[in-house]
Amino acid sequence: MKLRNFLSAVALAATVWGAAAQSPKYIFYYIGDGMGMGPVMAAETYNRTILKNDKPLLMMQFPVTGWCATYSASSDITDSAAAGTALSTGTKTKNSMLGMAPDTSAVYSVAVDLSKMGYGVGVATSVAPDDATPGAFYAHVPNRSMYYEIGTQMAESGYQFLAGAGLRGLKTKDGKDTDLLTRFAAENVQIVRGPEGIKEINSDRVLLLNPEGTKEWNIGYTIDSIAGVLTLPDIAKACLNQLERTSPDRFFMMIEGGNIDHALHANDGGAAIKEILNFNEALAVAFNFYEQHPDETLIVVTADHDTGGMAMIKPTGAKGGLANIDYQKVSKEQFSEYCKSLLHTRMVYKWQDMRDYLEENLGFFTHIKISDEQEARLEKLFNDTFELRNSADQETLYANFNAFAVEVFQMFNDATGLAFTTTSHSGNPVPVFAVGVGAEKFKAYNNNIGIPTAILRTVEGK
Repeated sequence: MKLRNFLSAVALAATVWGAAAQSPKYIFYYIGDGMGMGPVMAAETYNRTILKNDKPLLMMQFPVTGWCATYSASSDITDSAAAGTALSTGTKTKNSMLGMAPDTSAVYSVAVDLSKMGYGVGVATSVAPDDATPGAFYAHVPNRSMYYEIGTQMAESGYQFLAGAGLRGLKTKDGKDTDLLTRFAAENVQIVRGPEGIKEINSDRVLLLNPEGTKEWNIGYTIDSIAGVLTLPDIAKACLNQLERTSPDRFFMMIEGGNIDHALHANDGGAAIKEILNFNEALAVAFNFYEQHPDETLIVVTADHDTGGMAMIKPTGAKGGLANIDYQKVSKEQFSEYCKSLLHTRMVYKWQDMRDYLEENLGFFTHIKISDEQEARLEKLFNDTFELRNSADQETLYANFNAFAVEVFQMFNDATGLAFTTTSHSGNPVPVFAVGVGAEKFKAYNNNIGIPTAILRTVEGK
């Protein structure tokens, strides 16, 4: 990424830090869901060694770097609801609880506080806008799966911009329509869909969603190159444009890279790295604004928790390393959906057909050398899965994968040099990066509840 006058901007920021404390008018809070230190370093290594960029990822160029503990009130291993609540409200709570203290009393986010101070507010994500992390900035429910209740509170939030994949509270459990869309209409929220819908925004309050007929839980992985869907940089630009139009004097933006977490739950290292690079592009939207307003802007980047316990290791058999990611054209999730479609079709599909697919979409047999033993194992699993229909699923938080898909991506990760310890969250610390007014408050060790508190202290000039 080409950064304009980065050194002079940092120098100016340093001058500001040395002056009297002042309040930032523009606050950008970027949260990479699941983005622990391992995934960040893997993405930076890919950026340096494969993309040949002479500068680190943008967040790693920020002058303030720290790290953060993520434990919740009920577990050393947090979930996104408790972590999102900590990052938004400064309160530790139990896993699954959203915007509530452990005793179920409501706690309020930094976005609510800033809105009361006259700041415009945007809350956006690459997953569902009623998911845990975005929901923590406006909702108060005892369980993160209460999508209808979260959706109604989203409508009532008063925020100028909300965005994500889709609403999951539109139907009851028995398939009947709820009144959720009516509630958004009653709050004068304009609902627009997809990249084309961004051009139609003309209201003071807007909800941007992915096109109809797409997934509700995420906008699609960067690595899958799905035509016609939103991207996180698109969403960040739309959010900034809306806030500059409706609240030009002061605003707060929370942008979540939720798909990072989905990819890491799937133990899909290549997709996760591409999502972090996409998150980096979305961050550039904020940084470009910061360059124009360096003495009025604060940017904070962190993660709610680490997912997958991912680490870089020596590739097995020196089979290409991170360069293999350039041959990956499909996420593990999309590959699994392709496999499931084969299981529901009557067409004849043989091992050679799958072999050709793996060559074209993952670089197997050409760029990634597969031994005779490995191929025999894959062929046996293929037959067990698609002919004998005898295959156990790997269950993760967001998707289930049959044994064949699991083995394919295990081989890919081994050859790429990416290892995972879990398909769930870990207790590993996460990074914190900051630049701008008050950025020095985020250096060294952080506890996640301290981050929103520090943001408010900066606004108050303390």
